[in-house]
Amino acid sequence: MDSKSLRILFLGTPEFAATSLRALVEGGYNVVGVVTAPDKPAGRGQKLHESDVKRYAASQGLEILQPEKLRAPEFLEQLHALKPDLGIVIAFRMLPEVVWSLPRLGTFNLHASLLPQYRGAAPINRAIMNGETTTGLTTFMLNAQIDKGDILGRVEMDIRPEDNAGTLHDRLMEAGAELVTQTVDAIAAGNVTPLSQTDIPEEGLKPAPKIFREDCRVDPSRPGKEIANLIRGLSPYPAAWTDFGETTLKLFDGEFSTERVAGKFNVECADGWVAVGELQPAGKRRMTAKEFLNGLK
Repeated sequence: MDSKSLRILFLGTPEFAATSLRALVEGGYNVVGVVTAPDKPAGRGQKLHESDVKRYAASQGLEILQPEKLRAPEFLEQLHALKPDLGIVIAFRMLPEVVWSLPRLGTFNLHASLLPQYRGAAPINRAIMNGETTTGLTTFMLNAQIDKGDILGRVEMDIRPEDNAGTLHDRLMEAGAELVTQTVDAIAAGNVTPLSQTDIPEEGLKPAPKIFREDCRVDPSRPGKEIANLIRGLSPYPAAWTDFGETTLKLFDGEFSTERVAGKFNVECADGWVAVGELQPAGKRRMTAKEFLNGLK
């Protein structure tokens, strides 16, 4: 079967997904429909904001669907009319079985970890927060269990000491686009040997649950290296934070030291200090630690 003749249904929303969609379109694959989030009001003027996936799909003249409800009969009718052979979902919401099982060959997902490790909503953040030095990407077939379908392809990537969630996200995004097209080719050629996750024991697996505000709070009783990893893993978004007098500060970088570092904002920790170079006081712009300290004077 020719991979370029497969009728592909693509589902995704942010830039991480749009990069793979671009790779498919520029690679000559047959994307017959794109499903993305409805436009949402954003900013002070509450203007409608289009997703990265929608903007790219519109620029290519692709058919775009933006359902509020994924089980809505009219949406399902539209999907059936597209007659998709294969579904690809990246950084989208949870799909009901009636959607992921609709394409003739099923639907696969691109996940930003080496499954079965870091199943969940925040694999990039959690890997850095936990001090990992290696991560990667996995394509797997969707089934009724979250991130537990049969693995199709994987690629490893080093987490560099200077990486934060933003830089790692961008490198994984580019590598992910390549893995997606490779997975489509392998499915079309029939040379995929799916690896089941069914018999993998849960003990020893690290989860990647959604991140909430309290997860981002710096605990000064923790060791400095843990705090530095927390800051890296949450930078630039949603950003680690700490109390400072009557306000809070978002922290965007941090390096552990046994002594205070001049010109930096030093956060005390269990075994020394975490020297922060960039921060953002509540209600103000992001700035260097030097600017902030000069303002205090």
